[in-house]
This record gives sequence, C-alpha cells and structure tokens, in this order.
Amino acid sequence: MQNRVELIEACAILIWIASALHAAVNFGQYPYGGYILNRPTKSRRLMPEKGSAEYDEVSKNFQKAYLKTITPKNDALTDLTILEVLSRHASDEQYLGQRNEGELWTSDSLPLESFKRFGRKLAEIEQKLIGRNNDESLRNRYGPVKMPYTLLYPSSEEGLTCRGIPNSISI
Repeated sequence: MQNRVELIEACAILIWIASALHAAVNFGQYPYGGYILNRPTKSRRLMPEKGSAEYDEVSKNFQKAYLKTITPKNDALTDLTILEVLSRHASDEQYLGQRNEGELWTSDSLPLESFKRFGRKLAEIEQKLIGRNNDESLRNRYGPVKMPYTLLYPSSEEGLTCRGIPNSISI
C-alpha cells in the first residue's frame, strides 16, 4: 500500500468480507440446506447410464432410487445439526455498527461520533429494506415462497433468524 486511499480500500474489503459477505453466505444456509432434499451433502451412487440396472430402477421408481442415493439419515442429522449451529446467532452477539454500552475503544470524540453515525445509517438502511420487503408493488422481490430477503438486515435477535451482520472485526 502506497497511500491512505489504498489503506481505506483494503480495510473496506476486509470489513465487507468479515461482516456482510460472511453473513449473506452463512446465515442463509439453513432455510435452503436445512431441507436435506434441497442440498444432499453426499451421493452414494454415480449417475446411472442408460441400459444399466440402476437406470431401470430410476425409470421405474425415481423417488426410491433418489432416496437410496442421497445422504443417509444419521449423516443427514449430523449435517443438519452443524448447519443449524453455524446459522444461529449467539445471545451476546454484537452486530455491525453496535458496541456494548460503556465499551470504549477510543477516547477520541471524532471516531466515536463517526461510529454512532454509522450505526444510525445502518438502522436507516434496515428500515428501507423492511419497507421494500413489505411493498406490495415489489412482491417479485421474494418469489413464490413469500420469504422476504433479510440476510443483509444489519441487526438480529438470538437464534436462527436468517438475518443480521455480526460485528466480526474488533478494534
């Protein structure tokens, strides 16, 4: 890095990767992957070739053949447990733009005020996202399952919420 602009860009990339990108990839896994038929974690058979006994089995009863192929029950339960644990927020989690009361990371008023403005801006963004998700004219934003996109809402509650950007970077 040769100057302040490059430092700012590198910091912004690191913050994006460690916070919002990670949240978008991680906390949305369970609603899709939690139904093992959507995302089996292993296949115990190769794709059948035309003319083989396996191909005939698929042709006669594809559901039975599919269930013989996907992740076995005990492995699926292990996978689901791990997926759920990774997708949950902890009770003491802090989110992007938040700090515990009284937890000072600097005594300089300028960065403290900037951090407060950042937190307020994130709260405004979340309200805009909520408004868009509730706007009847934007129904196509969440498709036929009627599940609004919440992964990048800055805040969350404890548990499996499919939302919230943890404050992964501590200063």
